Amino acid sequence: MGRAPGVSVRLKLTLSYAGFLMVAGALLLAAVWVFLLRYVPEEINIRGVSIPDRSELQRTFAPKATAAMVFLLGFGLVGGWVLAGSMLAPLTRITNATRLAANGSLSHRIQLEGLNDEFRELADAFDTMLARLEAQVAEQQRFAANASHELRTPLAITQTLLDVARNDPRSGTSELVERLHYVNTRAIDLTEALLLLSRADQRSFTREHVDLSLAVEEAAETLLPLAEERGLAIETSGDVTPALGSHALLRQMTTNLVHNAIVHNLPERGTVRVTTDVDAGSAVLTVENTGEKLSPHLVSTLVEPFQRGSRRIRTGHAGVGLGLAIVKSIVQAHDGTLTLAPGTAGGLRVTVRLPVAPPDAPAEDQPDYPTGKSK
Repeated sequence: MGRAPGVSVRLKLTLSYAGFLMVAGALLLAAVWVFLLRYVPEEINIRGVSIPDRSELQRTFAPKATAAMVFLLGFGLVGGWVLAGSMLAPLTRITNATRLAANGSLSHRIQLEGLNDEFRELADAFDTMLARLEAQVAEQQRFAANASHELRTPLAITQTLLDVARNDPRSGTSELVERLHYVNTRAIDLTEALLLLSRADQRSFTREHVDLSLAVEEAAETLLPLAEERGLAIETSGDVTPALGSHALLRQMTTNLVHNAIVHNLPERGTVRVTTDVDAGSAVLTVENTGEKLSPHLVSTLVEPFQRGSRRIRTGHAGVGLGLAIVKSIVQAHDGTLTLAPGTAGGLRVTVRLPVAPPDAPAEDQPDYPTGKSK
């Protein structure tokens, strides 16, 4: 946006300092002038002593006062210019850092020295903003690269299958159609997951009263066939746990957590435990599962997009590697916290803490599933 050039802040401060000094000097000289008019007599006659009277002092005072005002003007301009430059030096560094950031250099930091003052607070806040922005840009770039790779894989498989079918007319179409259907389904699932992740990041949803215990029961009912197929038991418990947020997103969050606990579990005779509770003003959802022992370092990376952990095999229910990443985005969009910790005997423990819905929050229309049911 083009703007007409204006007077610099340094010049404005300099003129302000000089003007204030001139006003102070003028008031002081005016006080002296009033003193001469009031307390010095017009004629002084003391035998044998020569003392200047009022008229002589006035004639002498005028040029001296003028010289003093000229000196104050020069001193105020020079001193104000130096003082303003010293005061505005931190602002110059902040401006330079802003220009570097605008040109794409997010690694630059101001790191202003000195005691804590307004400029130091501004510089520290700007450094914090740059650090967060740099981390977000790096995460977006990494996410874009991973998403491109994941989307390219089903397209490449589809192209290969079509090329084989075109070069071998004798090949059956039923097997080709089945494989294409599977690949296309995975591509659709990935696209829907990316859209859901984008929606959560943008926080484009209406907040309403959501009972997490009902969301847990709904997820358990939906995923019970998958658990039974794998020989797992789902145990749910907890009283009414009111949270404030989007019913659809919180239901998706709960489903992703339960699905993740089922898929990455023991080969047989495993368990998934889901509990809800209200604790210290927070709606708490905890999902635990049995499984292999996980290192703290591996657990800290599981919320990264397309991270499938160790020994995670692509099966019909393996997902697209965005389950916990979507959970993280949904929790952050609801101003909550997500904690992952390895289980003592193996498996993973996931804890979600969300703000409790106030009593007067509008309630959403959810299916009436009983709570505290064990499957």
